[in-house]
Amino acid sequence: MYSEEDLLMLSGIQHYAFCPRQWALIHIEQQWDDNHLTIEGQWLHRKVDDPTEINFSAGTVCLRAVPVKSLTLGFFGIADLLELHPLTEPTEKPFHIDKYPGMWTVVPVEYKHGKHKDDDIDDVQLCAQAICLEEMYGISIPAGSFFYGATRTRETLAFTETLRKKVTKLAEEMHALFVAGTTPAAKISAKCKSCSLRELCFEADMRLSGSVNHYLKQLEE
Repeated sequence: MYSEEDLLMLSGIQHYAFCPRQWALIHIEQQWDDNHLTIEGQWLHRKVDDPTEINFSAGTVCLRAVPVKSLTLGFFGIADLLELHPLTEPTEKPFHIDKYPGMWTVVPVEYKHGKHKDDDIDDVQLCAQAICLEEMYGISIPAGSFFYGATRTRETLAFTETLRKKVTKLAEEMHALFVAGTTPAAKISAKCKSCSLRELCFEADMRLSGSVNHYLKQLEE
């Protein structure tokens, strides 16, 4: 269990899963730079993250920009959207909300500006949100959903035991790195091309003067 003072930003788990160095540059060294991908993502979330907006339609309640935290993972953050679906049959751990009587099941929905990824970088972030909600409300959340802005599609993600264990492992690594205050060395790979911090990363780690493009060209060979 972590204390309130130890909590890290939940959204950082996606950065860490993508590249531990990127996460350290942002969350330890406090460096950030936008590219077109991050700007598109911010624009999409502006349309979603309004905590004053609560929708109710077809029996489903939609709560937006919901604060979440977990002392077990040591995370705090914001869930884009929580869908509350009425339970047709009682379960062991239903969700209750004062404004809407009855029993509900919770489905966290994360908005992404791009499209489905072949890796689990997005998956660990959504699963971490679910673990936070389960801890906060004593409920069970078996699955969540993604909405991808580029393809306008929605996909369901099951929160398997394997995925949950990976979230816990990544959280432990992030806290250890944060306490140590250490930024990992750069490792050039194909994903560097889409990283908004690539020039800061190479310049800081390799002390390159005007030779960043040389390294980027290696990715295209």
